[in-house]
Amino acid sequence: MVTFKEGDHRLIPEAAADPVSFYRVTKVKFGGKGKEQDKTTVIYNDRFTVQNIPLEAYDCVVNRKPALEWVMERHVVKTDKASGIVNDANDHANKKIGDPRYPLDLSCRVITVSLETMRLVDSLPALDVD
Repeated sequence: MVTFKEGDHRLIPEAAADPVSFYRVTKVKFGGKGKEQDKTTVIYNDRFTVQNIPLEAYDCVVNRKPALEWVMERHVVKTDKASGIVNDANDHANKKIGDPRYPLDLSCRVITVSLETMRLVDSLPALDVD
């Protein structure tokens, strides 16, 4: 079961007082240091750490990359050098979705969908090709 190191974030007063800054994400990364990455732990921002992620969640691959890693790469604030355009996942969450918690919730949903997808794939009968 995936858990938050900090407990239920919805009960933290700061989350209700200023959700836009509370849930702001600039870069999502794995726990651990350097080459000793801990893929069971994802650091969402300086307030949230998602832990106890089953390694099987990384078996669900999209475009040659685990789905969770694909989502993590897109939860950043990054400026395109050529155009100067700022790509900010928070803008999409706040303006289009209307929920500053959306990137965090999406990461958790992707873990669930990845695990469930692999459970279904593993339950399929072997393909008999002659």
